[in-house]
Amino acid sequence: QVQLVESGGGMVQAGGSLRLSCIASGVTFSRLRMAWFRQPPGKEREFVTQITYRDETTAYADSVKGRFTISRDNAKNTVFLQMNSLKPEDTAVYYCAASYNNYNPDYPYWGQGTQVTVSS
Repeated sequence: QVQLVESGGGMVQAGGSLRLSCIASGVTFSRLRMAWFRQPPGKEREFVTQITYRDETTAYADSVKGRFTISRDNAKNTVFLQMNSLKPEDTAVYYCAASYNNYNPDYPYWGQGTQVTVSS
């Protein structure tokens, strides 16, 4: 059974940094495309970033480019999201997602989410 568990959320002042982690179990991690999504208060869930398996190609939402970095450690079944220069509008529940398909835009597997709050 696939399980994704996020950690690392919390409260930070604007301009600060946080590093989120997502540990996967019940998977062949090296064959998973991994992604981070977020859901701001009162808004729809939105794509943040993804990293493919094999060639580890990354993609970012325009709103986080240059501030957020996704990376993965296949030996630890973990994907990370380094968030720098945080802004109040980054406040959201952040979700880890996974797919065995490098090309289909859907993500069948999701974590429970971790709250990130950025104060001004």
